[in-house]
Amino acid sequence: MIRTLVLAVALLLASTGPAPAADALQRFVDEVRTFTAHFEQIQYDEDGGELGRRSGRFSLARPGRFDWHYEQPYEQRMVCDGERIWNYEPDLAQVTVRTAGDILRDTPVALLAEGANLAERFEVEPIGEGRDSGLRLRPKTDDADFRQIELWLEASGTPTRMRLHDPLGGISEIRFSDVVRNPKIDAGVFRFRPPAGVEVVNLDPAG
Repeated sequence: MIRTLVLAVALLLASTGPAPAADALQRFVDEVRTFTAHFEQIQYDEDGGELGRRSGRFSLARPGRFDWHYEQPYEQRMVCDGERIWNYEPDLAQVTVRTAGDILRDTPVALLAEGANLAERFEVEPIGEGRDSGLRLRPKTDDADFRQIELWLEASGTPTRMRLHDPLGGISEIRFSDVVRNPKIDAGVFRFRPPAGVEVVNLDPAG
């Protein structure tokens, strides 16, 4: 779940050629340090049938910190401080802690954190035309958790939606709205404190 939902494709540090979408992505990388948005996530099966919808808020501060907060139809929150990811599920009264590098390796968000070049890990090609132009990214490794990612951006570089294709044919589409570029975000947003009574399952080998 964590690997599938992170939108940090929009922040990849890469040089992808002269395509308009690549230019827009580069502008976003160059100009944006913090980012907030509402999101709606729609899950489809391999036949295109809708499986469900979730929505919430997202905040990000480069490099590598984010707060992905599902609000509807039930709450779940994923917070990364750049080193560890906290996955909090209030309904289970449980939070799982993992090392960010281990979870996000070979995913787009790893490029955000590490500053690697997009072309080192992904095959990249432009898709669409005009205002509907975007980028398609295919991982070069055989063991990635997704087959490809498609990302659409406005001319300013603001991401509008993305689609993640898993190895079994399922698709997760994320649509962004109420986007704010470079807002002031309190650093405490990216430091998770487990509520009293919540079970903490620490899967971080460093403790």
